[in-house]
Amino acid sequence: MRSNTGRHRRTRTLTVVTAVAATAGAGGAWLALAPGTAGAASQAVVVSTTAALQDAVAHAAAGTTIQVRGGTYYPTSSLKSSADGTPTARVTLAAYGSEKVRIDGSKLPAGSWLAGISGDYWTVRNLTFQKSPAHGFVATSSTGGVFENLVTADNGNSGFTLRGEGTNDNLVRNLDSHGNYDRATHGQNADGIAVKFGSGRGNRITGARLSGNADDGLDLWKFAGPVTIEHTWAYGNGKNRWHDPAFEGNGNGFKLGGGGTVAPHTVINNAAWDNTLHGFTENSNPGATTLQRNTAYANRKAGFYFATGTARLAKNLAAANGDRPAKVGSAAVSAGNNWDRGVATPAFRSTDARTAYGPRRADGSLPATSFLTTGNAPIGSTMN
Repeated sequence: MRSNTGRHRRTRTLTVVTAVAATAGAGGAWLALAPGTAGAASQAVVVSTTAALQDAVAHAAAGTTIQVRGGTYYPTSSLKSSADGTPTARVTLAAYGSEKVRIDGSKLPAGSWLAGISGDYWTVRNLTFQKSPAHGFVATSSTGGVFENLVTADNGNSGFTLRGEGTNDNLVRNLDSHGNYDRATHGQNADGIAVKFGSGRGNRITGARLSGNADDGLDLWKFAGPVTIEHTWAYGNGKNRWHDPAFEGNGNGFKLGGGGTVAPHTVINNAAWDNTLHGFTENSNPGATTLQRNTAYANRKAGFYFATGTARLAKNLAAANGDRPAKVGSAAVSAGNNWDRGVATPAFRSTDARTAYGPRRADGSLPATSFLTTGNAPIGSTMN
């Protein structure tokens, strides 16, 4: 297709611009058109009211950038879009500059997700999704998404979710997901991050902190496809902080499968501590998951539980877990871990976690800490 030029390109974008500009009096402002190719319009919108935010998301298209001014927004219906971006004309939803933005679901109808997309090539960054009656943020059957520097907190189901067939090549970077709890099902389902009920390849989670969630820190239940998890911390999950007399949260740090799916995940340089079940578990996933240089500390049950599958465990460190360091079945391969014969357990430089709970670094990466570090020892997480 020929690239649109001159007057024809401007005419093509007017319908999108008009839809956005209609909200200008309520806090929406169209900024500019950028030259597009292959008929793709490009437009930037700054929003400062809930109505403008909802309208901008609903009318997003390839090349749209939605910048949200600082403040707290209370949508009365879910933020939804099925718009597709492209690799060169992404759909972007982000805070304006360094301003702090909270999107709060406390006024949504019962059972509503706070935000959900089902399009490809989205970038969502520097936003908080909180207090939804159900899921905080959900991407369904999306390809090429970049989700970075997000907070998903105190939602009524999982904080952040990737799901659906055709979930490919998504990056979740520097997510904080905490305090999520599903009251109706007594904590059975609310994870920090869930990659569930779908399939796909090339999905990567890095730099996340997953804490104080009712169910698990990370859950890969019924996801048929390899997921890479690295530089991520899961702690304090599965505790009944809500005083629910029928509480049923699991409390694994990293739940790496379940539901009959087979997937060879890659789990490198992560840490799990103070969870009410296992630090890391296959959850009956028979796939050849690779676990290397992870640390499990002071979890209530096993540090590493891989009793039935074909996992490959190397250079991992388990200490002070309530049940045992590791349960590794005969089909798995375990070498160079501190529970293996002839491998010494190095001393931690610190077991005081307070610095790990502090603010992230300026670039959004995990805070600097000496917690659970072992100096130059060649096993366990480097905690960075």
